[in-house]
Formats: sequence, C-alpha cells, structure tokens
Amino acid sequence: MLFIFSFLLSVLSIFLSDSSTFLPAKNTENPNIILIYMDDLGYGDLSCNGALGYTTPAIDKLAVKGMRFTNFLTAQAVCSASRAALLTGCYPNRVGVSGAYFPGSKIGLSPEEVTLAELLKQRNYKTSAVGKWHLGDHPSFMPLNQGFDSYFGLPYSNDMWPVHYDGSPSADWKKSIPTLPLILNKDTIALIKTLQEQGSLTKQYTERAISFVESNKKGPFFLYLAHSMPHVPIAVSNRFKNYTGKGLFADLMAEIDWSVDTIVRTLDRLGLSKNTMIIFTSDNGPWLNYGNHAGSAGGFREGKGTTFEGGHRVPAIICWPAVIPAGTVCNQLTSTIDIFPTVAELLHLPLPKVQVDGLSFLPFLHGKLNQPIRREFLYYYRKNALEAVRYDHWKLVFKHPGRTYTLHLPGNDGFPGSAPEDFPFPGALYNLSRDPSELYDVQEAHPDIMKKLVQMANKARADLGDDLTGVNGNGRRPVGTVN
Repeated sequence: MLFIFSFLLSVLSIFLSDSSTFLPAKNTENPNIILIYMDDLGYGDLSCNGALGYTTPAIDKLAVKGMRFTNFLTAQAVCSASRAALLTGCYPNRVGVSGAYFPGSKIGLSPEEVTLAELLKQRNYKTSAVGKWHLGDHPSFMPLNQGFDSYFGLPYSNDMWPVHYDGSPSADWKKSIPTLPLILNKDTIALIKTLQEQGSLTKQYTERAISFVESNKKGPFFLYLAHSMPHVPIAVSNRFKNYTGKGLFADLMAEIDWSVDTIVRTLDRLGLSKNTMIIFTSDNGPWLNYGNHAGSAGGFREGKGTTFEGGHRVPAIICWPAVIPAGTVCNQLTSTIDIFPTVAELLHLPLPKVQVDGLSFLPFLHGKLNQPIRREFLYYYRKNALEAVRYDHWKLVFKHPGRTYTLHLPGNDGFPGSAPEDFPFPGALYNLSRDPSELYDVQEAHPDIMKKLVQMANKARADLGDDLTGVNGNGRRPVGTVN
C-alpha cells in the first residue's frame, strides 16, 4: 500500500514539475500576436502541404504544434486588395481597395477604416509593421497612420523599380518608376538598386522583427511581418545562395523557413512561446507565369490574379500552444477576412460600427471543428467584378474574361515570364469536394444548387456591386484619397 502511495506521489510530482506540458497558460486573455504574411506563396509551397524538392521544417513544426488550415481563402488574389482585407476584416471592395497600387498613387486604404493594429491598440498592444506595406505610399496611408507604432520595409511590391530581372536598367513601363525605397518609420533610409540588395530583405526583416519582440517582451505586442518574398524578383542573402543545390526558389524557401525558425527560437528564449499566437499565411497564390521563379498552387487551378482556387486558396497555420490543440487540421471554410473578428472576439472587443464581412473562427482554435462557421464566400477581382460565389463545397464561376497564367519559356533575357493572356471563360459550377482542381462543370446536374448560388450572387451585387453586370451596389465605403 505504501509502495502504491509513493508511486502515485512521484507521478504527481513529475506532473506538477512540468505542468507547462499539460496545463494551458493561466492567462490567455491578451496573447502576443505575430502575423507572418507571405507574398505570392502558393498552397503547395510548404512541405507540410506537399511541396517537392525541398523542405520547410520550421514552418512544418508550427503546423505540428498548432493548427493547419486546408480550406483557407484570401479575399482577393492580388497584392493591395488582399492586404486591405486582412487588416480590416472586409472584402476589399467594401473599403474601396482593388488591384495593386503603383508608386505615387493618389489613393490608399482610408485612415477612417479600423485596422487590426488599431483594434489591438484598444488593449494597449505595442504594434509594429515590418516588410511590404502596399496600401498606398502617400504618408497619410502609411503604417504610422494606420495603428502601427513603428514601421520598417518597402512601401509596395519589390518589382516596382526601374530595374529588369537581370539587374540591368528597364526599358519598358518600369523605367519611369523611382528607385525602391527602404523606409524606417517615416524616413527613407536606403535606396535598393540591385538584386543583391534585395537579397538582404528577408534577413533585415527578420532582424527587425526580433528586435521588436525583444523590446516588447513584457507584452502584449502585435507584429505584422509581411515578407516581400517570394514575389518576383526573388533573391536570397549570401548565406542562402546555392544553399539547397536545388535552385533559387528552393534557396529562397530555405531562407523563409530560417526566418520563421529564428523568430520561434527568440520566443522560446524569452519564454513567450506558449502565449504567443503565430499566424502564418499568404496574400494570394503563386504568380505562375514566372516559371521556376514562382511556386506551386498544390494541384489547385491556376494562381495569382485569378478567381480559381489556385489564386485564392493559400497556406495557413496558426500556432498558439497555450490554447490550440497540437497537430490539428481545420478543413472548414475560412478566410483572411475572418482573422480580424476572431481577434476581436478573443479580446472581448466590439467590432467597428461599420460593416465587417469576416466571421470569428475562435471556436476552431479551441478544437471545436465539427460545425462550419463560414458557409459563403464571394470571389471578387479587379475594381468590382464578382467572378464567383461559393456555398460550402459548391462554387459557381461566372462567365468573365479570365487571366490564365501558363508557364512560358524563358525569354531572350534568360528570365521566365510574360504578360497574362485573356480568354473568355464560359462559366461553370464545380463541386470542390470531388473536383478541387475545377475541371468538371456540373451545373446541368444540379439546378437547385445553381438557383441558390445565383440568389447569393444577386444579393452580393446589390451590396457590393458587380462590374461584369453593371450593378453598382450600395454597401461600399470610399477609398482614401489625396490631392
């Protein structure tokens, strides 16, 4: 009897001595939040999603420790629009943002909109944006006017400079674009002129991210780390040149994985890992017309710039060891616009009084995965074109001019890529549960589903409009403008 009592006591002592392994953190009300937002990273670019030819062990480990999403959609498959949606929880045309802004644009995300950073400021979070911004480069649209305490990075995409992909001066439309500025808070601290200089961006962003975490270790903090890569032109630091022996894109993915690993190790060293929520996702699918300088949509149709799944379905992982059950997979329909309301519910904050399109998926993070939260999704592109609607696994793609991104042979300059080709898409109904590659039109077999999806589309048109049918809608808010 004494032996049994001693055995039970020893087991209890082991349990209590390493209670962090078994018990959630006592305070999970105000977790630190790190949102890692990749640029043009495809669904199939992570080894945990089936990438071939290289591995991403640090990112895979996030999935093992947290939750991997398989049915996660970006709000629009292009740069500025997707970022506006992420930070506001709204379809981008709700807030007047579409496409990708060019240097010197007179429009941008309105400072009247409530961003995720401004939401978190209500709970006294320290906030920082590191990396690509691309929501208007006029000072009134930049991060310090959108809820961020500090900023370091590029104001727009890394291809918006007067340089060709071999490093020579550009002779096309880009020759009039200014040199790429690297900005610290409000000031340009360097001009990026070469691919070698671009190769240092991932490293510089990571170092800035670590510095912010270390300076705010007492928390809570919000770090928005928006990498410029793997958007073309792709480049790596000296350490990662020929690192994998499997090409430049594989080397780049190794450096991105290193960045994630370095941030995770910093959290471990500071004792912040358990109550830090790391969200890892991408702005849209891969820019496929750049061949081996682009990634993979993982078997989904097409990529960036299209409303097919390859453009919208992106990798997504959320790791929060204090709350999320390790090794879970969420197959429910979710979107980047749902992050904003999820954080709001987590922090017991009311949503802005204006319309927010996202839906909180907080129950999923607690392991309640059986019931769907989002059942509908709208696929918009260009200024205001409703190109597809979705209900559960049914997706109706309307007749529209598409943008097919086929793999072109390298040009005379030795670099792949060419302008996208327009083609008339006749419209189709897809059952994504059986046909995720969107190959088989089944509209004739499902007239009841067609009716429901058309009704959804008409409701969306009345709200947000549709350039394809000439409907303006009345639910859009004005974009920010400057004289």
